[in-house]
Amino acid sequence: MNVSGWMQLALFIGILLLITKPLGLYLCQVLDVNGRTFFDPVLRPFEKLTYRIFAIDPEKEQGWIQYTIAMLIFSMVTMLFTYGILRLQNFLPLNPQNLPAVSEALAFNTAASFTTNTNWQNYGGESTMSYLSQMLALASHNFFSAAVGIAIAAAVVRGIVRHSAKTIGNFWVDLIRINYYLLLPICVIYALFLVSQGVVQNFKPYDTAKVVEVQTVQVPKKDDKGNPVNDAKGNPVMVDQKVDAQSIVQGPVASQMAIKMLGTNGGGYMNANAAHPFENPTPLSNFFQMLSIFAIPSALTYYLGRMTKNQQHGWAVWTTMALLFVAGVVVCWAAEAAGNPIAHKLGVDAAGGNMEGKEVRFGIFNSALFATITTDASCGAVNAMHDSFTPLGGFVPLFNIQLGEIVFGGVGAGLYGMILFVVLAVFIAGLMVGRTPEYLGKSSPTM
Repeated sequence: MNVSGWMQLALFIGILLLITKPLGLYLCQVLDVNGRTFFDPVLRPFEKLTYRIFAIDPEKEQGWIQYTIAMLIFSMVTMLFTYGILRLQNFLPLNPQNLPAVSEALAFNTAASFTTNTNWQNYGGESTMSYLSQMLALASHNFFSAAVGIAIAAAVVRGIVRHSAKTIGNFWVDLIRINYYLLLPICVIYALFLVSQGVVQNFKPYDTAKVVEVQTVQVPKKDDKGNPVNDAKGNPVMVDQKVDAQSIVQGPVASQMAIKMLGTNGGGYMNANAAHPFENPTPLSNFFQMLSIFAIPSALTYYLGRMTKNQQHGWAVWTTMALLFVAGVVVCWAAEAAGNPIAHKLGVDAAGGNMEGKEVRFGIFNSALFATITTDASCGAVNAMHDSFTPLGGFVPLFNIQLGEIVFGGVGAGLYGMILFVVLAVFIAGLMVGRTPEYLGKSSPTM
């Protein structure tokens, strides 16, 4: 642990704190159907056109049942859309590598994962997904799932604020406004910044480069139809293959990286995720990717305080999240900087800390910081391999996962998850002291 790390941590928290209020105020405008933003001159006509195309009355609000049904219908339709794109990608354009269709099980797994903002991946993106699949199926779902999370958080806050109304907003209006006025504009600027740092953004076929040292590896033998060949015992037959070239991945990476981080999605374009130099090339890109993971979840705490007319409560929620976050960073960083405990037992010098599974260009502190942030937010993006962390360092990401993304958390999910804990704490405390539990003016019968 060194001064440089402490300075970076202070800088991260300071910038996060600085953007919380202005972004929170902007969220108040976006989540108000009559709110005005500086993007209105350009985007308001598109918003109105979208309402007309889908026959949406922006002034008509929904009750919680209607709001929930709309969310479920939208999620189901977009999940089926993603599944269809993945299954048909071999017939669709923007597939310069001629990648085959994604298998039934993998397509369903991926569609369900991206729909729920889980973004669990059991495939290598660069060897499985076409450019169209990455953009139309996965990147678009990153926008949709993030917008749904923010919309649900807004609906929960409206339910807390309103005392006599039976409606909590209009899901379709929230979905459209969040995408048009929040996610899309920021991601355009963000993607351009990532391109300036060296993140790839093109539609070129993959490049091929000759390797310095030719190697021979064993691979499963396949027949003329591409099926693996097995011996009499059912084991795959292995043959030697000379490796004299390396494939250099191309594609629309920056555009997917922007919403991947801002929407706390985490599904990587490449298998190595944010550890890949084409996804995360510089320390500056690394810093802004970490910051963007927390940006909207942090601003939502200010939105909570503003909407409930109790800004102290919003800051109290932010402070609670920040304290849990800092504690996790310090513990993880200290454990990784101390090095592998087994090495100490064997008398091996571990003064440099545990660098296994980490990128040299990021180092121990930025790896520990990224690991804590991404698991706090349930993002899934990684710039180091968590299974290579020390026992105590690896405990922090696991503990964050067990908390259920309430430390800032995923966009929207972090806020309503923390509100659930707050309501539960108020209820239990009220019972313990013999008073009627009350939260922001609402007592237990209405909570």
